[in-house]
Amino acid sequence: MNRKVLVVGLLLVVPLVAVLFMMLGRDPHIVRSPLVGRPAPAFTLPAVTGAAIALQDLRGRPAVINFWATWCGPCVQEHPVLQQGAAERKDVRFVGIVYDDKRELVEQFLRARGSAYPTLLDESGTTAIAYGIQGVPETFFLNAEGTVVAKYGLPLDPETLSQYLALAGAPPPAAGKGR
Repeated sequence: MNRKVLVVGLLLVVPLVAVLFMMLGRDPHIVRSPLVGRPAPAFTLPAVTGAAIALQDLRGRPAVINFWATWCGPCVQEHPVLQQGAAERKDVRFVGIVYDDKRELVEQFLRARGSAYPTLLDESGTTAIAYGIQGVPETFFLNAEGTVVAKYGLPLDPETLSQYLALAGAPPPAAGKGR
């Protein structure tokens, strides 16, 4: 009887310990995505102001695709970081894609807080589904060829933005700009 309990206990504990051991050293803030290393899913979405933008319009330079919403506190927190990054990094294309929100609220938000890059409306949610969005903010970093090189699932700070832009192949910011 005791031998059976020991064997069953080991069969339950050993796999659990193995899984926990494999997770050691991994940054829990990094969101793993099956898109990393693959071409970014194509989209053509209407802009809040201006003409529609397609994924192919972003090719030729590294790109940042940020999924966000007006009701998302962390999105509000990272908005100035993205604004500053877009204003200072003309070598990178920034695009915001609004997730599960209303055009009127987005327009109010952008009027109050500014907009240094295009904001697109994913009214059907199909682009968010294609990118595997689980919540906002989620930011994808693409190289100049349109391949996803990283996904980040927390509000960006200037240092993290710079690190991920480097992964995407963006040149370092000019002296006195960026962080």
